[in-house]
Amino acid sequence: MAANVKDTSMSGMDFLFKAVLSGTITHAACQGEDYGRLKRASTDKLHTIFLQYASVEKDGEKYMTPTDFIRNFLGWFTDNNYNSTSVKLLGGIIDTSKDGLISFPEFQAFEGQLCAPDALYHMAFQLFDTHGSGAVSYDEFKDLITHTALHQRVKFDLDSDFVKLYFGRERNRLIPYHEFSQFLHDFHEEHAVQAFKRYDKEGTGFITPVGFNDIMMTVKSHLLTPQVKDNLVAIAGGQSVSFPFFMAFNSLLNNMELVKRIYLLSSNGSRTAEVTKEEFLQSAQMMSQITPLEVDILFKLSGLIQQSNRLVYADLQVMAPEQYMKQVTKKYTDIKAVESPEQRGALVQVLESVYRFSLGAVAGAVGATAVYPIDLVKTRMQNQRTGSFIGELMYKNSFDCFKKVVRFEGVLGLYRGLIPQLVGVAPEKAIKLTVNDLVRDKLTSKQGTIPAWGEVMAGACAGGSQVVFTNPLEIVKIRLQVAGEIAGSRNISAISVVKDLGFMGLYKGARACFLRDIPFSAIYFPVYAHSKLLLADENGYNAPHTLLVAGAMGGVPAASLTTPADVIKTRLQVAARAGQTTYSGVLDAARKIFREEGMKAFWKGAPARVFRSSPQFGVTLLTYELLQRVFYVDFGGVRPSGSETSAPLSLAGAAKQENPHHIGGFKVAVPILEGLETKFGLAFPRHASAAQAAS
Repeated sequence: MAANVKDTSMSGMDFLFKAVLSGTITHAACQGEDYGRLKRASTDKLHTIFLQYASVEKDGEKYMTPTDFIRNFLGWFTDNNYNSTSVKLLGGIIDTSKDGLISFPEFQAFEGQLCAPDALYHMAFQLFDTHGSGAVSYDEFKDLITHTALHQRVKFDLDSDFVKLYFGRERNRLIPYHEFSQFLHDFHEEHAVQAFKRYDKEGTGFITPVGFNDIMMTVKSHLLTPQVKDNLVAIAGGQSVSFPFFMAFNSLLNNMELVKRIYLLSSNGSRTAEVTKEEFLQSAQMMSQITPLEVDILFKLSGLIQQSNRLVYADLQVMAPEQYMKQVTKKYTDIKAVESPEQRGALVQVLESVYRFSLGAVAGAVGATAVYPIDLVKTRMQNQRTGSFIGELMYKNSFDCFKKVVRFEGVLGLYRGLIPQLVGVAPEKAIKLTVNDLVRDKLTSKQGTIPAWGEVMAGACAGGSQVVFTNPLEIVKIRLQVAGEIAGSRNISAISVVKDLGFMGLYKGARACFLRDIPFSAIYFPVYAHSKLLLADENGYNAPHTLLVAGAMGGVPAASLTTPADVIKTRLQVAARAGQTTYSGVLDAARKIFREEGMKAFWKGAPARVFRSSPQFGVTLLTYELLQRVFYVDFGGVRPSGSETSAPLSLAGAAKQENPHHIGGFKVAVPILEGLETKFGLAFPRHASAAQAAS
């Protein structure tokens, strides 16, 4: 689709300045639902939902238990053989009074906390603050960490110097929230170091590749994507893994968002430009957090995964741990046609084309209806002749034409010929959009890049394919649009026009259509794709208004530069009246128009054409891309760029909650709790232990 392009971009320093100002992600309170922001739920609705799940009554008040909240309300730990201790610990996050029960005020307060930009760290802190004192003690840390699945696999040394530095030699120091967030980060690094020392039994500073794999799969598994997991042993290159390499590898995975920034800086904001190791290193010098060793590991890992010595943004997405970054796109459907791109057979690709064709038809109809009055004015202005017709000009300009149509034919006169236009616009726009996407997919590399000639080729193929289907419908539309120019003329219908023209007559002016539509699409689609990239936000997301603007921007050069071909096509397709010049073909029409009316005649209706094509394609492409977002079907192919945005986990998953009772901040309660596992590795046993099962 019009996504994967090598884009025109801003300068590196401009991009860096923009990045510094805007930050990685714009955090916001729950004030709306645009770009993933959530709207707070009303107290009455929350209370009604709370009462449905509260199973305990005490002193006339209803309360939830941890089981009510975690298992029944959130839908977590639903197996019959669930681990009750884990449920109790997780329930303690919302139970601020630590009395084993959840009151409605606590329930409502938690809903609000889920909207905070640092909600994930707050939830982690409340998980450890088991006594509700506002600080974490050593005993609280010890009791909770020993229950995690990670500690049960790889024991953490609770007598280490690391613990003493944070909690004091006597372990009587309390850690408040802001210090705890740093402690939690450093804890995982310390855990990895302790694991390395256990595997380095000889104290040489080296471990085997298999030992490296074991540590990463246990202590750091939450940072690993499937592609990285598959290459843990291979990244060592058959040699022992040194401690500096081990630390650099972990640091790289922890800083993938910063790595993405450096890539965008080195590519001048492009997400598809191929960046060499030298170019990346040069940009990395501006950010001292990334070392040359980490860059070396990055390119080695990318080479193993993508078999390329160059880097594109998509490579980083494959390597980046999910952590607290999720994709936010509201979808009414979320269908997976294939499990992986390798399963894309011929039938799946045909179904994908049918899917695109259907959405393109709807989008085309919406766009055509929105600008049809402008199209009618454009057609009448282009058909107005000077030099060969005896009499006064009917219209002085496009605005004069618009006024006279409304005055003499009524408002409905602006929509003469709309029905055949809508019938024709379905195959026209659908075929154009489908063929463009199809050819782009074929010419797009595995890394998501497409050369400039490929973009032009895809657009040209799209423009050529539509003529076969749309020329008959366009000639009928034009005949109907100019029918009202002569006072007292008989009303004609689309059927009568078809009868008069015959089958071959329906393709009159087809050569001019090719002359217009092939260059139009060859210009339009590349300009649109690059405009999208330039208008996307820092996370690569295109909001609806940027899609509209990008679509309109593409229409300006495409419509204006192809106006001469459109004038010739109109003259060939309109039935000449008495006294008007007739044309035998494209070249004949061009010669006669130039001789009788001059060069200016080739640009007649150019403003109306631009004002029609620009907003029409803006509306059409906006509709087309939004339909692909909300009625999403994954065919294993390429998605349009900018169709999804990254947002903090506190805002993620809001569109995919199946429980209608998850309103307001609770739309993201499950992703937040999942983030405790994916970002911090704080996973708890899901199933009951043998002792619990026996009891």
